[in-house]
Amino acid sequence: MKRAKKRAPAQRAAARPARGARRRGSGVTTVYKALKRDVLNMTLAPGDPLDETSLSLRFGMSRTPVREALVRLVSEGLATTLPNRNTIVSTIDFLGMPAYLDALTLMYRVTTRLAAERRREVDLVRMRKRQAAFARAVRDADAMAMLETNREFHLAISQAGGNKYYTEMFARLLNEGLRVLRAYYQSFGDHLPPEYVDEHEVIVAAIEARDVERADAVALQHARQIVRRIEGFIAPTVGDALRLDARPKV
Repeated sequence: MKRAKKRAPAQRAAARPARGARRRGSGVTTVYKALKRDVLNMTLAPGDPLDETSLSLRFGMSRTPVREALVRLVSEGLATTLPNRNTIVSTIDFLGMPAYLDALTLMYRVTTRLAAERRREVDLVRMRKRQAAFARAVRDADAMAMLETNREFHLAISQAGGNKYYTEMFARLLNEGLRVLRAYYQSFGDHLPPEYVDEHEVIVAAIEARDVERADAVALQHARQIVRRIEGFIAPTVGDALRLDARPKV
């Protein structure tokens, strides 16, 4: 009986993933999550510098994973690369907040209406899965998880409508408003009232029933309660009574 032929060291090394590559990928995730948490919690304030050298020292890593983490933050609108190539925490446009909240309210409504028209069973499964994750985050008072799962829930609704432009626009608005939503959760001490979780269930029920007008109404109600609380500490006037069913007169 022949013995199995031993592989050369070079062959064994080629057969397994590079440990350095695994560490780098893990390092990027570690830096990204830590910085994102700091930005959302305002530990890193708008306009604060995100210096690669300083961050490398903070995390005990090379500049490469730090740079990649910063690229991810820039893509989400949480960081900004300046013309001189320096990166800072993105500023918050408080003067533009009323217009932002108008646009956000509109996207809540239009994506929910479209989902009620076009949803498939697989879309309902995805929505319920993400809603369950959001409910767990609320129960655990895990603000970072609430931010992520709420975003994913509403993007699942948008995806059910099948319009990629709406989904891309909504994703950009949700990303841009993460710090505002973080302040919204903080206004409850990160203990979100259960009725706000229930509102998601009502939205899903309207979509499942293909009741377009009901879906629009509950999406508007959901957006309004968020907007009105934000108005109290950020934007004093926002016009959210937008009509989507208006038809031109002939």
